[in-house]
Amino acid sequence: MASSVEKVMLLTEQLRQLLPMKTEYQQRLDKKFRLEFNYNSNHLEGNTLTYGETELLLIFDRTTGNHELREYEEMKGHDVAYELIKELAADHERPLNETVIKNLHSLLLVRPFWKEAITPDGQYTRREIKVGNYKEYPNSVRLPNGEIFHYASPEETPIRMGELMMWLREEEEKNEMHPVVLAAMLHYNFVRIHPFDDGNGRLSRLLMNYVLFKHHLPPVVIKSVDKKAYLRTLSKADAGDPGALIEYISEQLIWSLNLSIDAAKGQSILENDDLQKQIDIWRKHLKNKKTESANRDNIDINQLYANSIGQLFLLFKYQHEQFTDLFWKTQETPIINRKLFNETTYNSVSGFPAFILEFEANHDKDVIHSLSLQYSLIDFKRNGDTSFSVESLINVQFDQYEYIVSYKSQILITKKYPEVLTRDEMDTIVKVCIQQVFEEMQEKSGVKI
Repeated sequence: MASSVEKVMLLTEQLRQLLPMKTEYQQRLDKKFRLEFNYNSNHLEGNTLTYGETELLLIFDRTTGNHELREYEEMKGHDVAYELIKELAADHERPLNETVIKNLHSLLLVRPFWKEAITPDGQYTRREIKVGNYKEYPNSVRLPNGEIFHYASPEETPIRMGELMMWLREEEEKNEMHPVVLAAMLHYNFVRIHPFDDGNGRLSRLLMNYVLFKHHLPPVVIKSVDKKAYLRTLSKADAGDPGALIEYISEQLIWSLNLSIDAAKGQSILENDDLQKQIDIWRKHLKNKKTESANRDNIDINQLYANSIGQLFLLFKYQHEQFTDLFWKTQETPIINRKLFNETTYNSVSGFPAFILEFEANHDKDVIHSLSLQYSLIDFKRNGDTSFSVESLINVQFDQYEYIVSYKSQILITKKYPEVLTRDEMDTIVKVCIQQVFEEMQEKSGVKI
């Protein structure tokens, strides 16, 4: 029966026969690995963001849920560190060293914080966790049997880390270990040292994948639901059986290779629960998009009019008045809901008939779907028998989540509720309207410049 490492070798060759894969397939696969690794590696260490919340944060840069700020920060930092190890693996001129590892640690933990800890004699204490520096105090873990396991001491740590980097360079030069074996052993040897006060598990999994990326293999994702099996193989390695950990890591790499092969063939890489995850994420994202603006039913049209639209209508009216001396007659016609009203007295504040205040208050809000102002320039004075008129109409339509300003059916701007038009936006809108009026006047008068 073939070992897991042998299966890895067979699948690696299958994948290489399919490369390079189409760009769209590669992008889909990269996104899958990015989300799976960031979510699971953090979840293993107690981060409570769900898979959907992780995707919202990393892909859409949105937050949802009730979590501590640190959990969002560390998820983002972990994502940056993941991208960095991919870059490092591709740069053969820049070897992995202790400075790089300390920088990765700073990215993972973001900033110093306080955390519960265990003293060498098994007592609980509280300690400040520093980022980017090796531990200053002994760290240990309580095993399932109640025993306390002590990692390398603070004094030993710099020496042990130097030895680990030298071991890695020598093994890479000898090129005798299969990459998955080298990756698994780097992971284990780093965990045995536990050089930092916190973040060692996440960092060990990043370093493991650095080796795999360097050898053009996909990353290993250790699923948080498989935490017990993962920790069990680490315990077996502590007991002198690293082969169990190597087999376990190889099995996870087999999952990644099969996923990559499916992607290269253009097949679906969705797992059983991925579709439901995507539906849940889409619904949350859609909900966030929907609540970016208020609903039409919750907006006071009069207030919006007084603060924004009425000022636009006044500016529209005033700019047309520069042409009144060229025509025998002018007429302003307000239109509510596309129903014509004969009232022509304009309120000095709003610039629209004052009865709108009563109209909105005494009718269902859905009655007013649009407000328009038509300015008519009637009978041009200078053309004798060939006199002409010009009709200019600006319209504001109230949709469910936004209002739309248009001129003669040409959409000029769309605004979310309850956003108001800025003065610059009003000037631009009216300029477009007057430009069209001017062009029509030149065309009909036969006098162009």
